[in-house]
Amino acid sequence: METAEKKSEKPFLILASKSARRRYLLKQAGLSFSVIPSGFDESSVPVTSPDNYVKALAESKAKDISDRYPESWVIGADTVVVIGGQILGKPASRPDAREMLRSLSGQIHLVLTGYCICCKAKDRFFSETIKTEVLFKNLTDEEVEWYIHTKEPFDKAGAYAIQGLGTFLVKSINGSYTNVVGLPVCEVIEILIKEGVMSFESNHRINNMDTLQKS
Repeated sequence: METAEKKSEKPFLILASKSARRRYLLKQAGLSFSVIPSGFDESSVPVTSPDNYVKALAESKAKDISDRYPESWVIGADTVVVIGGQILGKPASRPDAREMLRSLSGQIHLVLTGYCICCKAKDRFFSETIKTEVLFKNLTDEEVEWYIHTKEPFDKAGAYAIQGLGTFLVKSINGSYTNVVGLPVCEVIEILIKEGVMSFESNHRINNMDTLQKS
């Protein structure tokens, strides 16, 4: 772990996700945090409407870690792609990825990220689903096959990464870019500041209050 990710027995801020993309986004915002992925069984959450489903996943992940670290602030998140009312998760195989990409070709789809921020000891709990519209270019068979062979699609909802090689697939977006990457940073930061978890220093960086109090 890099220095931006705090290590302690009682971490002040925890990202309950192993996602490298979410970790990168929080580090870019200047946050110090620990990474403790949730072991919650996602299959135990019933698939309802995409909005409620992705938020329920985020809440379950955050609660799982918050129960173990009640004094800490915990961030949980989950992202899905939705087109025609159908939820696209991570492709399980090459044919699965191919089918997803072809279904998205030339179409507008939604990227939904549910996030949850909570602190059990303080009885604070926030959760929401943020939506972003994404328009794909018309993909040729050659483009689809090339992208599949990069192996990038296989751990990404909807079989693409807007921040990676998959950037060439996206013609336009309407809404939060970071939401498509995996975490609506604007909304998350707003809550952390509102709750006094973060503050602004004179050098214009945002830092955890925990860090400031110890400096």
